Amino acid sequence: MNDQQVEGRVNQSIQAFSFGEPTPVLGGRAVFDYLECWFNGRWYEPPLSLDGLSRSVGSSVHLHSGLTFKRNLLSKTFIPHRLLSRAAFEQFALDFLSLGNGYIEARRSMLGSTFQLKPALAKYMRAGQDGRHFLVQGWKEEHEFDAGSIFHLREADLHQEVYGLPEWISALQSALLNESATLFRRKYYENGSHAGFILYMTDPAQNESDVDALRKALKDSKGPGNFRNLFVYSPNGKKDGIQLIPVSEVAAKDEFSSIKNQTRDDVLASLRIPPQLMGIVPQNAGGFGSIREAAQIFVANELEPIQSRMTQLNEWVGEEVVRFKPYELAPTK
Repeated sequence: MNDQQVEGRVNQSIQAFSFGEPTPVLGGRAVFDYLECWFNGRWYEPPLSLDGLSRSVGSSVHLHSGLTFKRNLLSKTFIPHRLLSRAAFEQFALDFLSLGNGYIEARRSMLGSTFQLKPALAKYMRAGQDGRHFLVQGWKEEHEFDAGSIFHLREADLHQEVYGLPEWISALQSALLNESATLFRRKYYENGSHAGFILYMTDPAQNESDVDALRKALKDSKGPGNFRNLFVYSPNGKKDGIQLIPVSEVAAKDEFSSIKNQTRDDVLASLRIPPQLMGIVPQNAGGFGSIREAAQIFVANELEPIQSRMTQLNEWVGEEVVRFKPYELAPTK
């Protein structure tokens, strides 16, 4: 060993540093930083990306299931009309619940009478000036509807009066965090090292063939695609000649279950759905209480107000096309 190598070893010192400052899921609150819908010359752009919102619905199993649950109850109590079929109403209800906007197109005959009411997908709808509406499915493709042929049901918003925002928008960050936690756990299991270990050997072996035999035994002990292990051989080391260092202990200290449960509660709170109606298993011995009472309270406080708002279509059409029958539970035996 020359003098330069010795000097380099003497000057070596332990270094400690930190990294990874905590940041929000979407890199800040920029997703909510809007004041109004800007006009591009033909129509107003939505305050939030409708494509992003529609994709976010599938980020959380409880968000998607809760919106579908509400849609199913509305469809169950809806009475089909000759102008508005059940399938058309289901699309209209799902758009309104998921994106805060529901659109109905009145298709009229040559004489001007309405012969069919069809839903227009809220994800692609844009509102213009003077009651004009456009269907924009691509930056080159657009369709302008006839004046007065579009009914728009929107959720009220504090910042603008052109588009609505869904009621669950406050739980968007929780839904995305739930998805991130699930994806992280999936990648953690798929990377092949989540339950492995490091075999650290410092004692000098009398025979190099013994080390090679140990290395080969470790390689052959696991089949392909199973957990990965690492063998480190450092002869002439210090104490503790052979150490088995598990690397999976980090997983035992994470907050995966806590994150999943807390974000689930946030989503259900934004949807105002009792947990027993979502099939969630209670963690305590007392349970969630009577499911029949929860269903009746949910229908009275949540479902019926939504039904009442949807009847605004009747005023626009001039005919009672949206009607609902009372919600009834099957009698207990």
